[in-house]
Amino acid sequence: MCGRLLPRKLPPALLALSRTPAALGGISPCSTMAQRCLPHRCEVRPGPEFLTRSYLFYTNRLFKALQFYYWDPSCRDPSYSLVIKGKLRLRQASWITRGATEADYHLHKVGIVFHSQKAMREVASWINQTSGEGCRGFLPPGRSWAPGALYEVLSAKTERDCTAALGFAMHELSLLRVERHFQPLLQPQQSGSRLVEELYLGDIHTDWGERLHYRPTGYQRPLQSALHHVHPCPACGIISRADEHHPPILPARAALPMQLSGSWVSTHCEVRPAVLFLTRYFTFHGNNHTWEGHYYHYSDPLCRQPTFTIYAAGHYSQGIPSSKVRGGTELAFKVTQARVTPMDQVTVVMLNSSQPGSCGLAGSWSAGVEQDITPTNGCLALGIKLPHTEYELFKTEQDTQERSLLYIGERPTDGSSPDSPDKRPTSYQAPLIQCAAASEEFSSYISLKYVGRKDANGIEALKPLPVAFLLFIALLFLRWD
Repeated sequence: MCGRLLPRKLPPALLALSRTPAALGGISPCSTMAQRCLPHRCEVRPGPEFLTRSYLFYTNRLFKALQFYYWDPSCRDPSYSLVIKGKLRLRQASWITRGATEADYHLHKVGIVFHSQKAMREVASWINQTSGEGCRGFLPPGRSWAPGALYEVLSAKTERDCTAALGFAMHELSLLRVERHFQPLLQPQQSGSRLVEELYLGDIHTDWGERLHYRPTGYQRPLQSALHHVHPCPACGIISRADEHHPPILPARAALPMQLSGSWVSTHCEVRPAVLFLTRYFTFHGNNHTWEGHYYHYSDPLCRQPTFTIYAAGHYSQGIPSSKVRGGTELAFKVTQARVTPMDQVTVVMLNSSQPGSCGLAGSWSAGVEQDITPTNGCLALGIKLPHTEYELFKTEQDTQERSLLYIGERPTDGSSPDSPDKRPTSYQAPLIQCAAASEEFSSYISLKYVGRKDANGIEALKPLPVAFLLFIALLFLRWD
């Protein structure tokens, strides 16, 4: 039954190791296989931008990153590639985003390789028009495309930086998280599991104007170890063998029609900017275009310490193909009713302290008891307004095991709502997986339950691992090939 999320077999406590001298040597080499090695899946950044990435970290803290940009959402028509070289220094565990490690980075140089005359002309126009004096005339008008030529757009030595016109920044390296878990072997005749190592880097701001100076508090989809990644992964070898002159061309996959009907659930604990940890569970009824969703919020990055739950329901419109994000579908969702269940005492106190008439029945909140907030037109303390319309971007796909995935538009980084067509997302959140056919119903969602030690109030808490064991895991993970 898909209503239960499966816990990882090894707790991702490795981020605390940034305080340990033995762990400061670097990070295991990683390369991205767009959405857990999905063979047909590009990474989609706000804009939209379509790209794949391959990052390599060395023992002397130097790194080399390759970013491959494309014209299309299937990563088959490359535009240009960036070669980024620099140095990374891990610092301390983040005080803002629990479970993350903060880091400092310094860029030594960034080069660009164009893959067509069109790409060269377009990028040169951006740089010539929007950059400072040192970058004007980056490429003379009419310059012919030279296949394989590398042009420098940033140099620490000459203090030249022409990358702003590209919307380029590597602030994603300022927030990191490492996770290790085991994937069951897929073949029926096989038993056991294989190690999967993933590196989460900081999120990219949804507002193009903010991304150059934004410091992440959430994550992008993870990069996976080139050696220890999920299987099967037809795209993994393609990306790992690519270089700036030969960008990866991912396998072609047929586009799937939008089929929302059924139930969909998060595949893991999700981290949002502004320190939000949650899991999601949705049911869509295609016969009458109604929907209902459960949002389970937590105070920790493992989603084991619940804070409150939101149930929302309403109607959605007929979808139309997106004019901005090829392959996406635009829909409008109207939220007409909602209920809230506080799960810890802090949330109870906050809700009971809210202004009368702004969030349910004033002073009546208690832990574990659901309350309807529709009569008060939402809950001001939680930022919920009813009735409410959101303009969304959806996409359905299948993974390599032919399981249906649902991508919903990425939430604005500033915490606002896509409540007008011009605010409609141009990128996606982590996918949901289909766990019930349209005719099936789940009466409740069973979230992760962590069996750990309890605090003084009898609440289950995260159980810290011994320092010696953490160091042992660090030595296994932070190895070099």
